Amino acid sequence: MSSELLTGLAPILGVRPRILLLGSMPGAASLTEQRYYAHPRNLFWSFMQQLFAIPTELDYQQRCQLLTEQGIALWDVVAHCERAGSLDSAIKKSSVICNAIPHLLDAEPQILKICFNGAKAAEEFKRHLLPLLKHRTELEYIQLPSSSPAHASQSKEQKLAVWAKALLE
Repeated sequence: MSSELLTGLAPILGVRPRILLLGSMPGAASLTEQRYYAHPRNLFWSFMQQLFAIPTELDYQQRCQLLTEQGIALWDVVAHCERAGSLDSAIKKSSVICNAIPHLLDAEPQILKICFNGAKAAEEFKRHLLPLLKHRTELEYIQLPSSSPAHASQSKEQKLAVWAKALLE
């Protein structure tokens, strides 16, 4: 399978978000549909239903609106990369170009918590963006277990408990 240069999705911000939830790079289904967490087995929207009563049956725009009303913004660490397929492990490291997250945080200073949906998002953030944010000592960083179906080392219930602690406290 050959890799191709991929471009991620625009952020979903709402008004005055408090938490920035960062993935690594949208998977193939999300890029095709231009929707965050579009793969039917990804647990993200199920978690949002359980934590914030956002019905998974609603259309995507309605779910995003309700999510932003909870003070949660969505984006990805990676803006562009080469990757074959959907797995984070297939991202070609030398191809990674990150989103302008430091600029977003300057524009939205009320964001004080950054949560990473999985290890790859945290790893790329740490490698490329954390050095640019050393002065932002008030920021809290939390790595969450991935909502991806590819990461099954924890049960859905175990993952949900970690997500709840991060997003509800």
